[in-house]
Amino acid sequence: MSSHGTPRLNVRGIDVPAFLYGTAWKEERTSQLTGMALSEGFRAIDTANQRKHYFEAAVGEAVDAFVKMGNVPRSELFIQTKFTYASSQDHRLPYDSAVPPALQVVQSFERSLEHLQTTHIDAYLLHGPARGRGISREDWEVWQAMEGLQRKGKVALLGISNVSVEQLAELLTDCSVVPAFVQNRCYARTGWDRDVRALCQASGIVYQGFSLLTANRQEMKSPALMRIASECGRTPAQVVFRFAIQMGMIPLTGTTSALHMREDLDCFDFELSTRDIESILQLGRG
Repeated sequence: MSSHGTPRLNVRGIDVPAFLYGTAWKEERTSQLTGMALSEGFRAIDTANQRKHYFEAAVGEAVDAFVKMGNVPRSELFIQTKFTYASSQDHRLPYDSAVPPALQVVQSFERSLEHLQTTHIDAYLLHGPARGRGISREDWEVWQAMEGLQRKGKVALLGISNVSVEQLAELLTDCSVVPAFVQNRCYARTGWDRDVRALCQASGIVYQGFSLLTANRQEMKSPALMRIASECGRTPAQVVFRFAIQMGMIPLTGTTSALHMREDLDCFDFELSTRDIESILQLGRG
């Protein structure tokens, strides 16, 4: 599997690999680990222009080196990054915080192009609404600026991360461009973000699930999951990623292990039964 990369989905006419490698919290290992993920077969990389948790320029170095070695053309890779509000940044801001939100988006995006050594971003996400509740005036300005980048052909697909079902519903009432992606931390105890996933499905939005393993440490040890893994001859992690794929999600992994990268990509050649899916849906409910 790793020599062929991952299967691909058609998302609004764009070819999107069905598994994302996430680069948060990698710091000085970002370039090495991104390169390793590409070498093991990942073709979609998730980052953000938020130096507090990501090292976007190091992602760009790794992608550039991988392409220059003749491994794959850049067109086969899918690079996703994000605009992050100043409240979620540290002092290393990628824009002038004194300018209006729409201009912050443009400045942040231009810096992302430099960091990623490209003229075009495959997917651009709002890293999260400005507040915990509702869609604010700033959010509308930011989203409209992102729509503008897409209209200019600089971005293929737009999305939003860390969003509640109420916020997503509010965004959908008035946006010109419906998000292609929603990316959320996915907890078993909320039915694997059931309400947001349902709204995504009804609205033609692809759900990206992150922290599928780390947000569900207790559930990963559950007898039900262990039984399924044993019956499938797979690891519990592989079962959770396979479950995510069968539920219509694009999963993210941030593993730093080459073995786990290979195992994670080995989720496309087995099927979970309806009974297994139901068991996993019930994890964490009680």
